Amino acid sequence: MSEANANDKNIAVLTHIGGIFFGFIPSLIVWLLKKDDSPYLGEQAREALNFQITLLIGYMVAWVLTFILIGLLVFALLWITNIILCIMAAVAVSKGEDYRYPFALRLIN
Repeated sequence: MSEANANDKNIAVLTHIGGIFFGFIPSLIVWLLKKDDSPYLGEQAREALNFQITLLIGYMVAWVLTFILIGLLVFALLWITNIILCIMAAVAVSKGEDYRYPFALRLIN
């Protein structure tokens, strides 16, 4: 586990919570700007980015499934999962702990 200062924890919380409202954009910005400065922020931003990309893929699948009427249920489940897991991640990183999203594809290494 990387050591994190208070500023890094706050940025990590905003990165995870930002995923609820803005998708992958906050995590991409933080990862690109801070991955070399802070190992903790780099890890958490990468984790959030991987999760948001996974959700984006899920939303695309749900959009295709709307044509057979099951997609609306999948959209709702993805949206609720995004909110719950992003809040859980924000709480964990506010304590300085590492958080790994379940079900996330590890596309960015």
